[in-house]
Amino acid sequence: MGVAGCGKSSVGAALSALLAMPYIDGDDLHPAANVAKMAAGTPLTDDDRWPWLDACTETLATGNIILGCSALKRVYRDRLRRAGGVRFVHLSGTRDLIAARMAQRSGHYMPLSLLDSQFAALEPPAPDENALTISIGPTPKSIATAIAAQLTGTTP
Repeated sequence: MGVAGCGKSSVGAALSALLAMPYIDGDDLHPAANVAKMAAGTPLTDDDRWPWLDACTETLATGNIILGCSALKRVYRDRLRRAGGVRFVHLSGTRDLIAARMAQRSGHYMPLSLLDSQFAALEPPAPDENALTISIGPTPKSIATAIAAQLTGTTP
């Protein structure tokens, strides 16, 4: 979980390879109207997000998978927890670092202009949510290795 551009897709794919679990990008579960809205530079509302979060929850309920999903607010994470057995990993970084990374990527519908709205909506996980918070400073493979170690109780 985390704001746009924090590395959910890259880290999720690397973690998938390490844990031999399928990775699903939550971006692929957005309805076309949401994608069009974001591509036009308009932030999604909660009403836009509920059907998408329901699709994410249904996907999580299918079994042991890794799902990349912004899950910016606690109420969104609570909805995703309905799938059972969900553990969140918050990929955390500064606005400047994430903006620099977003400026370098191509082919993604989420424009840099929406980054501030992502940070405005972000409610980092509270201690009672039992989430991992990981800095996005290292490489995606290093981040995935650290996550895998924490989730499995091993050392990297």
